[in-house]
Amino acid sequence: MDRDTARPDTDALPGPNARKWVEFHGEYAAPSEYSHEFVWDLTADADGPFVTDVDGNVLLDFTCHIGAAPLGYDNEKILEKLEAFDLVEPMKIAGQDLYYGAGPDPETAEVPGSSHLMKKLTEVSSHYDMDTVFLSNSGAEAVENAMKITHNRRAPAKYGIAFAGSFHGRTLGTLSVTKSKEVFTRHYPQIAGIETVPFCADRDCTADSCDCGFFSGDGSQLRDLLAPEGGYVTPDEIAFLVLEPIQGVGGYRFPSEAFVREVQDVCDTYEIPLVVDEIQAGIGRTGKMWASDHYPIEPDVIASAKALRVGATISRSDVFPSEKNRLGSTFGGGDILGAMMGTFTLEAIEEHDLLRNATERGEQAKELLRDGAPEHVEDVRGKGLMLAVEFDTPERRTAVVQESLKRGLLTLGCGKKTIRLLPPLDSTEREIELGIGIFLEAIEAAGTAATVA
Repeated sequence: MDRDTARPDTDALPGPNARKWVEFHGEYAAPSEYSHEFVWDLTADADGPFVTDVDGNVLLDFTCHIGAAPLGYDNEKILEKLEAFDLVEPMKIAGQDLYYGAGPDPETAEVPGSSHLMKKLTEVSSHYDMDTVFLSNSGAEAVENAMKITHNRRAPAKYGIAFAGSFHGRTLGTLSVTKSKEVFTRHYPQIAGIETVPFCADRDCTADSCDCGFFSGDGSQLRDLLAPEGGYVTPDEIAFLVLEPIQGVGGYRFPSEAFVREVQDVCDTYEIPLVVDEIQAGIGRTGKMWASDHYPIEPDVIASAKALRVGATISRSDVFPSEKNRLGSTFGGGDILGAMMGTFTLEAIEEHDLLRNATERGEQAKELLRDGAPEHVEDVRGKGLMLAVEFDTPERRTAVVQESLKRGLLTLGCGKKTIRLLPPLDSTEREIELGIGIFLEAIEAAGTAATVA
């Protein structure tokens, strides 16, 4: 496959082979969330955003596996480095209980491991004075461990604060701070003491113009919650405040600077640890390494995963417990290939200037979308290549996802009536023009095909 000339080429989707794979998978798998009946063929041609399915259809993937494959498929920026190694077995080890290296010392090691990945993470987080990392398997574990270390540091704290519309994971602990769709949390037990305040999603609002309910009087609902401000929660008993700098599952909601400043001021005033969930928005997706870098905040803990290929809880050494076995995970950080991929991804972002590329290609995409969008597109928003298009109804949004798929473009819904677009961080001008062109064709087709409530 030649990435420079490739184009989507599809027949009926899903094809007969895809249906066989979906049926086979369904015989054994618990019901879960599959956005499309798209079945990637691991043995077929792929490059960057272009991928082949088991029926030979070529698709343009603007989902990047919900941001978990930041450079798309079989990208040479990663593969070139991987091809140099004779990989060993076991590739997944007890990473929190056993050390591993490659050769006599870390400086000359040809195979980067979990130690190198943690070093790299502290480097890209050094502007927040972060110097310590705990690796795990997933984003949920990264957030869960952030909750644990802040509870440990603030013992005997009994409260945590989350925001409406948030999504932080599917473990029972992270579901306790997930405040978006009811299907995620219904009938599951939750940890006590979690308070919820509004997330201000009007990215241009001020304290005077905000109508989301966050700002109130001379302060905010967050401030009013606290006992010194007339509320009922003692600030010393708050273990953490957890915030997605940009809400993902909740609808790609970008906050205002006034909202973020108020959150930071409350945390500073009462020394409340600020945990930022960068699982979807981090690792260069927004044109900066962390989405937090766009806003006037100073996180105490960063939770990362997805594009990183492993879970990571990043903070300062004084925030982490000093006692052994307060944190632990048999396989945490022990995926040799995952640690290599995470390190290579961070290196590729730096070596190929992908933060700049994500910013430029994101601006190109937004300009094309705004110029070509019809009236039933209510909003086009984004930072870097974390893009969202909001429609007038959920039905229209669903129709656009379906019409895009017919034309060989993979997209994803989020929130109630929004589509998220996540092209690879190294997308070219041609690929953005091609993908957005197909997307606009799908919007036009859905304009006549959708049943609008």
